[in-house]
Amino acid sequence: MSPALPIEGGCRCGRVRFRIDAAPMFTMACHCRGCQQMTGSAFSANLAVPSGALHVTGETVSGGLHGQQIRHHHCAHCKSWLFTRIEPDPGFANVRLGALDTPDAFPPFIETWTDEALPWATTPARHRYPKFPPAEAFGPLLAEYAALHAD
Repeated sequence: MSPALPIEGGCRCGRVRFRIDAAPMFTMACHCRGCQQMTGSAFSANLAVPSGALHVTGETVSGGLHGQQIRHHHCAHCKSWLFTRIEPDPGFANVRLGALDTPDAFPPFIETWTDEALPWATTPARHRYPKFPPAEAFGPLLAEYAALHAD
């Protein structure tokens, strides 16, 4: 079943809030070493949402990688890692599940970079990929996730 919209969340100190006003595309646990270092944990847990559906209030700053393509957005005050946008826009943004007001509603559906996963870090994800899913897998994955969460 699909969660009620809008989906809301924010940073630890409350200075940045966001609203998601469209159904999520999928959830993911990324086990890459970079996500381990950025979270200080075993993986980052993410909610992919349509780019235009993410509305942010408050000031964010770039953190983590400072490249031209990937922008990790953090609260300017408390530095909570909130979401990531990619340029050029692939049509989605990755919101950190821990920043949601109700993260328990979004277990990981996909696991990525499992070849870098800590051996004890497991999730209930239905699909696992040693790196990132191949491009041809995205259509079926999106359709399966949408079907699982249809009202």
